[in-house]
Amino acid sequence: MRIKNALVYTVEHGFEERDVRIKNGCFAGSEAAGTDGEEILDAGGDYLIPGLVDIHFHGCAGHDFSDGTPEALQAIGAYELRQGVTSICPASMTLSEETLKTVCANAYAYTKRPEAEQDTGARLIGIHLEGPFISMEKKGAQNPAYIRNPDVEMFLRLQEAAHGLVRLITIAPETDGAKEFIRRLADQVHISVGHTCSDYETAYRAFSQGADHVTHFFNAMPPFTHRAPGVFGAAFDAKHVMPELICDGIHIDASAVRVVFSLFGAERMILISDSMMATGMEDGAYSLGGLPVTVRGNLATLEDGTIAGSATNLMDCMRKAVSMGIPLETAVRAATYNPARAIGAADVCGSITAGHRGDCVLLSKDDLSTKKVIFGGKVVA
Repeated sequence: MRIKNALVYTVEHGFEERDVRIKNGCFAGSEAAGTDGEEILDAGGDYLIPGLVDIHFHGCAGHDFSDGTPEALQAIGAYELRQGVTSICPASMTLSEETLKTVCANAYAYTKRPEAEQDTGARLIGIHLEGPFISMEKKGAQNPAYIRNPDVEMFLRLQEAAHGLVRLITIAPETDGAKEFIRRLADQVHISVGHTCSDYETAYRAFSQGADHVTHFFNAMPPFTHRAPGVFGAAFDAKHVMPELICDGIHIDASAVRVVFSLFGAERMILISDSMMATGMEDGAYSLGGLPVTVRGNLATLEDGTIAGSATNLMDCMRKAVSMGIPLETAVRAATYNPARAIGAADVCGSITAGHRGDCVLLSKDDLSTKKVIFGGKVVA
């Protein structure tokens, strides 16, 4: 396939008008020769961006990743692909070890689907364990019955069930066992600070020991103040740390979004959806991690009013970030290259680079609506 007349998002994180070739399912260099049978797609001057990469979401289309069934993951993968989210690292909830083992094994099985099914859903590039090693006080929508202190051996058992697919894990660094957990595992998995009561000193120590990520910045952690900067201040000072942000228009005010992007810079920020099963569905009653959730519009809440994930997909979060004043180039980077880099997957996805799988999305230059989703060099939506 050759895509011509496109404004292409480049590895320099800007747009330039050029052609893109996809050969044998992967992006090819400009020197790649065309063939008589080469499919031509005229972009008509619209934007061509890499397929999006969501490294923190729980579900969509009426299903949850923690359902742990092939049917759930197939439906989730199909929905995400239609939205232009071509690479996924779904997040589990705080559940029993046996349930989490099933979830991990199911994720691995999804990556081993028959070749005929590979183009029917987004590619699963990792697992995000959001719990159970979190703070009871900042549990948010997580089930308190299964919260426990960080446990290296339990993590290793889950990683074994996942065949090494766990790329990211959220922990509360103030909890007993967290220091040892980070010391032993920081070179094996990306460790994220989240669902935590940490003060500045505790969070900064965790980052100094090897944690390199923050789970849904601002949410489920103490607020930033001028005398108690907390996780926010520690993450700012630890320059290797990459924070996630939910830009659904519900979780974080637009002004705070602009402040964080300005302070942390385009190279560090990650957009996530944190979407739950109601995403893409009608308003009504749903569940998250076994807890009942009510969804009205984009707002998902527990019975006590606690926000329970989002009902917005990552593509819409990226558009929302742009509407909040984030430059398009920055928002695209935060939804593609940065999340891929954060979990060590930037060598296979997140940019339009020769050798990477040919996943990209054609967006209208007028309103950023999705015009085409291209997956492995095939138009799938």
